[in-house]
Amino acid sequence: MGKNAKRFAAGAAIAGVAGYLAGLLTAPKSGKETRDDIKDVASRGVSEAEKDLKALHTELSKLLDEAKTQGEKLTDKAQKELGDLVEKAKDTKEKAREVLSAIHEGDAEDKELSKAIKDANDAIDHIKKYLKK
Repeated sequence: MGKNAKRFAAGAAIAGVAGYLAGLLTAPKSGKETRDDIKDVASRGVSEAEKDLKALHTELSKLLDEAKTQGEKLTDKAQKELGDLVEKAKDTKEKAREVLSAIHEGDAEDKELSKAIKDANDAIDHIKKYLKK
């Protein structure tokens, strides 16, 4: 290691320790209080995402019922197109239900939740566009 690299590493280590000590000395809350605050914020975030996913699940159910009703009036080709959209929406709805169950069991990951919300939104948009035709 070069002389400048050693100086930089030593300076970074000293700055890190100084920052850590300054944080400990000036922190307005104890570590336990700060951890509790972080848990509360994370919990609220999951609760909000869960509410969104539940609302999307309900909206998907309503759109699937509407698609079924309108599908009976369509031509064979249009029925096939709508049928494909409905199958994808049903899969998305089932995945949303699974993620909601995982949330209640404490097994859901943020990635799964975000993907389920995105997929549900996409399925809703596709069905709505098709039904407007």
